[in-house]
Amino acid sequence: MSEKFQVLLKASFNYLLIIALITGSYYLGVMRTKVQYLEKNGATPQVVAAGQQQAEPPQPTKGVASIDDDPVLGDKNAPVTIIEFSDYECPFCKRHFDTTLPQLVKEYVNTGKVKIVFRDLPLPFHEPMATKEAIAANCARKQGGDSQYFKFHDEIFKRTSSNGNGLDDIKIQTITTDLRLNKSQFTTCLADKSQEDEVKKDLADAGTAGATGTPTFVIGKSSSDGKIDGDLLVGAQPFTAFQAVIDPLLE
Repeated sequence: MSEKFQVLLKASFNYLLIIALITGSYYLGVMRTKVQYLEKNGATPQVVAAGQQQAEPPQPTKGVASIDDDPVLGDKNAPVTIIEFSDYECPFCKRHFDTTLPQLVKEYVNTGKVKIVFRDLPLPFHEPMATKEAIAANCARKQGGDSQYFKFHDEIFKRTSSNGNGLDDIKIQTITTDLRLNKSQFTTCLADKSQEDEVKKDLADAGTAGATGTPTFVIGKSSSDGKIDGDLLVGAQPFTAFQAVIDPLLE
C-alpha cells in the first residue's frame, strides 16, 4: 500500500468519524430537548424502548380508567373521582404530594366531594425501587386497609429524595417499624409474586388510560361500575388546574 493511499484512507476515515459524531450529537440534542420540555411542564416522561420510533401525538385531554381494587382516600361515595397514576420515585409526583395534594384533601376530600384512587405507574429508569416501594405500600394495606396504605404512602414521599435511589430496603423497613407493622407478615408479603403482578396491572391500565408521564390524573364523575371517563391532567399541576376540572363536575 503506497504512502499516498494510506494518507487518503486515513483522511477519509477521519471525515466519516466527524460526520458520525456530528449526527449523533444532533439527535442526542433533539432527544434532550424533548425530555427537558416534558420536565419543564412538570411530568416525568415514559421511556420509548430502544429501537422504536414514536411520533409525538397530541396530548390527550380525555381518558378512561378503572378504580380497580386500589386504595381510596376519602368517602367512597364521593360524587367525583380522581385516579392518580404515580411513581414513588418520580420527583414531580413528590412535588404534587408536597404542594397540591394537601389543598385537594382540605378542599375536596375532607368535605366528601372527591375521592382519590392511587394507582402505580413505576417508570423503568426508577427501577427497582419504584416497584419495591409500590409493593411495600400494598403490603402495608394488607395489614391495615386503605388507612394504613396512605400512611405508608405519605412516609415514602416524605422520606424519598426521588429519581430511583431515594430510598433503599433498610429505609423501607424503617417505615415498617415506625408504623408498627408486623414485620414477619410484611416480609412474606414483599416476596409474594401476586403483589408484583398487581403493580404490573396498574402499569398496563395506565397506558390504556392515556398516561404519558407521571403523575397522570383521570378526573371525572364517580360511576357505579368504577370506570371513570374524564379529563386528563399530566404533571405536577397547581391546585387551580384541578379546581378548573373538579368544580364543573360538582354543579
